[in-house]
Amino acid sequence: MCSKSINVIGIMSGTSLDGLDICLVSFNCDDYSDFNIINSKTYNYSSDWTDKLSNAINLGLNELNKLDNEFGKLIGDNINKFILKIGNPKVDLVSSHGHTVFHDPKKGITKQIGKGSVIFDRTKISLICDFRTQDVELGGQGAPLVPIGDLNIFKNYKYCLNLGGFGNISIKKNKLIKAFDICPVNTVLNYYSKKLGYHYDKNGKFSEKGNVNYKLFNKLNSLEYYKTKGPKSLGIEFVNEKIIPLIDSFSINNNDILKTFIEHIAEQINISIIENKENESILITGGGTYNQTIIKKLKNKLKCNVIIPEKKIIDNKEALIFAYMGLLRFNNKINCLKSVTGASKDHSSGKLFKSL
Repeated sequence: MCSKSINVIGIMSGTSLDGLDICLVSFNCDDYSDFNIINSKTYNYSSDWTDKLSNAINLGLNELNKLDNEFGKLIGDNINKFILKIGNPKVDLVSSHGHTVFHDPKKGITKQIGKGSVIFDRTKISLICDFRTQDVELGGQGAPLVPIGDLNIFKNYKYCLNLGGFGNISIKKNKLIKAFDICPVNTVLNYYSKKLGYHYDKNGKFSEKGNVNYKLFNKLNSLEYYKTKGPKSLGIEFVNEKIIPLIDSFSINNNDILKTFIEHIAEQINISIIENKENESILITGGGTYNQTIIKKLKNKLKCNVIIPEKKIIDNKEALIFAYMGLLRFNNKINCLKSVTGASKDHSSGKLFKSL
């Protein structure tokens, strides 16, 4: 399959419901850390699909299975559309994360929809999917998964921070890596931005107008999750059951909620990397990178050098790393690290559908 380079499509649907990220990456067969993003596109969800995905957690088994198939069709059709749009290049492998509906590793549960067999049937391209289940079965958190890419592709940064639906961080020390979910980010910020009539807080313009409510700030920081040492991970359940009810118990305006929650995000990030030094760097990616209120706060709070990469890395880092993880799995190489997830062993995770 691989002579000089291999082309892999990575696909990510995040909890912030921004859309379906599709990224075509060319990897050097002799050194996977040598890569080139050939093209990428985010297919925004229709309001109908946004509602379907946000309400999926409430579905019964039969309805969820139906949505799993429907979302697989949507992914497969968008892959075909993407390939055609960019000139029908050779694609050797597709690597799809799917969309997380449930994630509760303490109960041994993680569920991503976007059925692999349906995607494969639509595209006829070899596919890797379902990256999290095996890790949970091995006693791990099933998350975060991107640290394998942070370790091997973005090796020049001590800290790699993703500001997506949730904030997660990878920390490298003595050739080892640890990683965990820090706190919710866009899942909460988008929720309260929608109450202002917008899908998200563009450039942080609403949060910038707000004031910090320190009673709420202190209550947020006292939540039990933040007292737990890693490995640890978060799901939308934490937002729905802990964060939103707490915020809504305070009678404050939405701008103040946004400003207070950003103060909380920055505080938790700072606590997570309390040992950061001026000669170290933190790479920040994900949609939250465009929120200037967050970035200003982090630059003021952190000692280390804050690095904001080029747009295609900000937007595609997770899809890129899932392409990398799929390539590792296709070649039966380790793509999940026990030091990160808490699984009983390092392993090669993901379900394979192989074309002839």
